[in-house]
Amino acid sequence: MKLTEKASYIKGLMEGMELDTTTKEGKIIAALLELTDELAQAVTDIQEDIEEIDSDLQELQDYAEELDDDLADVEDYLSGDDDEDDDEEDEDDEDCDGDCENCSGCDDTDYYEIVCPSCGETVCFDESLDPENLTCPACGEKFGCIVAEEDFKKIEKDEK
Repeated sequence: MKLTEKASYIKGLMEGMELDTTTKEGKIIAALLELTDELAQAVTDIQEDIEEIDSDLQELQDYAEELDDDLADVEDYLSGDDDEDDDEEDEDDEDCDGDCENCSGCDDTDYYEIVCPSCGETVCFDESLDPENLTCPACGEKFGCIVAEEDFKKIEKDEK
């Protein structure tokens, strides 16, 4: 039961008792019941205001989180972090679509990894590429690598 309902209930009890409000005691009881009714209404109004403030606060918190996410995107864009990561992933995926450090899906028996001597990026290649004439997808530098004799024979065998 809400406070206003309780105050109305007590006021109804007083009226049902046919309390004489002309006596000193009756006047005090009637004044107290009137005060109780006003206080109950004031508390109810305050509770409704608090609920509205809570709702507004939640909306502001959600909006602040959206702004924080947007600001992080802007910071990434301005610092270049976002573009570099996407470009590296795209370049790696174009070259090998493999399971090496930087991409996914490589079959270790068909693909080989080597670290670019210029930029340090891991480059994946398969038997279709000449290991002595590789191009780093990250920096564009051309380089060659030495493949073990047995691996090179395996590459030549796979080509046939």
